Amino acid sequence: MKNLSVFDWTCVVLLIIGGINWGLVGFFGFDLVAYIFGGAARVIYAIVGLASLYVAVISPAFMRRTQPRPHRTAQQPI
Repeated sequence: MKNLSVFDWTCVVLLIIGGINWGLVGFFGFDLVAYIFGGAARVIYAIVGLASLYVAVISPAFMRRTQPRPHRTAQQPI
């Protein structure tokens, strides 16, 4: 995952934060984002939503960029 840009990493971190927040809401009824940001929570939710769309669209490219390339060896005779 060393080939990801700062923007890519930011989106991934936002998805993790959003997932943790949804887990807190689902299990305990506690919305951490609303608790921290108050009225601005809606903006944070929109940013997390945009990050999730970005990752959903770009995820195949994430996989290509983060998979190690196989080492080339001498050509095997057929």
